[in-house]
Amino acid sequence: MNASPLSPAQPQDGTPTVLYGGVTNRRVTVRDLAKAKQHGERWAMLTAYDALTAGVFDEAGIPVLLVGDSAGNCHLGYETTVPVTMDQMVMLSAAVVRGTKRALVVADLPFGSYQESPAQALHNAARLLKEAGVGAVKLEGGERSARAIELLVEAGIPVMAHVGLTPQSVHAFGGYPVQGRGDEAAHQLLRDAKAVQQAGAFAVVLEAVPAELAGQVTEQLAIPTVGIGAGAACDAQVLVWTDFAGMTAGRVPKFVKQYANLRAVLGDAAREFAAEVGAGTFPAPEHTFK
Repeated sequence: MNASPLSPAQPQDGTPTVLYGGVTNRRVTVRDLAKAKQHGERWAMLTAYDALTAGVFDEAGIPVLLVGDSAGNCHLGYETTVPVTMDQMVMLSAAVVRGTKRALVVADLPFGSYQESPAQALHNAARLLKEAGVGAVKLEGGERSARAIELLVEAGIPVMAHVGLTPQSVHAFGGYPVQGRGDEAAHQLLRDAKAVQQAGAFAVVLEAVPAELAGQVTEQLAIPTVGIGAGAACDAQVLVWTDFAGMTAGRVPKFVKQYANLRAVLGDAAREFAAEVGAGTFPAPEHTFK
């Protein structure tokens, strides 16, 4: 019998697996995440933007993959997420879906694709489900986005909300400052979190929020909180994969832990390849047809 997503499988060597690490015959669903909240089980989410990388994370047991508009910064060469288009999100999301078998794939609604009206949000969210095959969408904003969330949920589209630091508002914020500091800001963030829950969101991302406040929000909400720069009290944690794997050049945010240094690995491999080509040692006989 296949293991339940909430009952991690024991591999043959007897070592315990991570949460949701067992093989299942279906994709993780929003109901599984609701049960995880009820059971006090924490889970990890990573961004993914292509089939190959998504497949690696899927095989590693990551239960939720976010096709973030962070692709604008990480892969498309933009300075912010603002220029990312719906067509780009559909293309990237479809690739991630094709590369995975069990992860719940959540896709961002990019800037300008939902702010005009709830009807606009429904039209574009439906594209991500119909054309890309994702299992849920994510949009930024608390109280201001509540009606859009309500309409999407009424239409049968699962919605992950995003409050605190919302990168699509970078120009309004004047950068990427921590959100929720001070009584008034903290009260507003809590109101935003409760508003998206009331609207029907199945989870909410808390970005760049003081850890104590994020803990209070997590305790007061019935839906899972997903932290990124929001401390350890959240029900789940998400990182941008190029940050956590050491692919990002220069400084990374304070909240990032780099679990590998793939930029150095790939750079070394590229230099070795170039040197062997220059020296005439590649291709060697074993790489040559006869």
